[in-house]
Amino acid sequence: MSNIYKGLKPSRRNFLRGAAASGAALVGGATGARAAGDPLITEKQPWSQYLGAGVDEAPYGMPSKFEAHVRRQDVPWLTADPISSINFTPLHELDGIITPNGVCFERHHGGVAEIAPQDYRLMINGLVDRPLVFTMDDLMRFPRENHVYFLECAANSGMEWAGSQLNGCQFTHGMIHNVMYTGIPLRLLLEEAGVKTSGKWLLPEGADASGMTRSIPMEKAMDDCLVAFKMNGEALRPEQGYPVRLVVPGWEGNMWIKWLRRIEVGDQPWHHREETSKYTDLLANGQARRFTWEMDAKSVITSPSPQKPITHGPGRMVLTGVAWSGRGTIPRVDVTLDGGITWHMARMSGPSMDKSMHRFYYDFEWDGKPMLLQSRAHDSTGYVQPTKDALRAIRGENSIYHNNSIQTWSVNEQGVAENVEIS
Repeated sequence: MSNIYKGLKPSRRNFLRGAAASGAALVGGATGARAAGDPLITEKQPWSQYLGAGVDEAPYGMPSKFEAHVRRQDVPWLTADPISSINFTPLHELDGIITPNGVCFERHHGGVAEIAPQDYRLMINGLVDRPLVFTMDDLMRFPRENHVYFLECAANSGMEWAGSQLNGCQFTHGMIHNVMYTGIPLRLLLEEAGVKTSGKWLLPEGADASGMTRSIPMEKAMDDCLVAFKMNGEALRPEQGYPVRLVVPGWEGNMWIKWLRRIEVGDQPWHHREETSKYTDLLANGQARRFTWEMDAKSVITSPSPQKPITHGPGRMVLTGVAWSGRGTIPRVDVTLDGGITWHMARMSGPSMDKSMHRFYYDFEWDGKPMLLQSRAHDSTGYVQPTKDALRAIRGENSIYHNNSIQTWSVNEQGVAENVEIS
């Protein structure tokens, strides 16, 4: 038994006193000494002297005003116009695996379409026995499912192909979010329309001003795609496709058509703008990879990171980050503090779900010396996240898509982190 318990009777008060002493010993004597004379502990504070807001003050709850810095951000010089642009999820401020709806990144090609649910229609046409048009009421009568999936833009980390560019994991990796979708398996709607045997491809189309379209093979549509109307239990946000969007698990975000208005069934891919001039991977020899739909295994350390420096000095600390794969789950993540000389297996925490984010932690004692932090994801297929050099050797530097290479943060003696490249 620890010395702090000697001579104490086994009462609840003495147990709590001992636990507090034990906690102070773990954290360090300075913390305990500081608390003894801290007016925030010893004196009554305003928030405990006056009545606060009532239950109806905020009919729709919002985050604390002290969390106002947790928000999406854009990089103005990345795109020519905010209507066709991107902003980024604040990964460095989040924990667990679920992204709050209000900070899920946005990517628009023609701005947000505002559609009243009573005006919404979804058409299925083309190579089907019965061309159909569904209202929202019609859709609500179909069986629905709930699944947690990540949605990642194919250009996530794209600016990093040619070297370290953006100083913060919100900007290097923030074109991603992870939410629970509620929706109808797409196969049920296709079965209702009766897909002809010659129907091998789908062309989903959005109702926004850009008329977004992508070709999707029938096998994927019949496998795990959803026609979704809720995220994290509530209706889709307008910027996420309200009232209905397509969910294409594990595949690049451009295929997850928002404001879904039409699904055409055909016998071959359409080769529209977003799969020819965009969303193909230009290789070093000038040829382009196409139909590179799946998002490979990837990870990033979210803290410490450039926007989340170490502020407590040397001693006990928690490193954390997220990992994901479009081909399955993430059973293992390794982390290194010395740029890859030695690797340590991280602690995975929380649910492990197919094509979803996974949270990892590494608890250690920081000695106050500089660090080179990296994480390396292993997915359930056996694939291991590559270094940037290894990826460049295969793909060159012409593409901005599908960069899933290992990210490096350099941390100095003051705990300040910076985006660097070492391999």
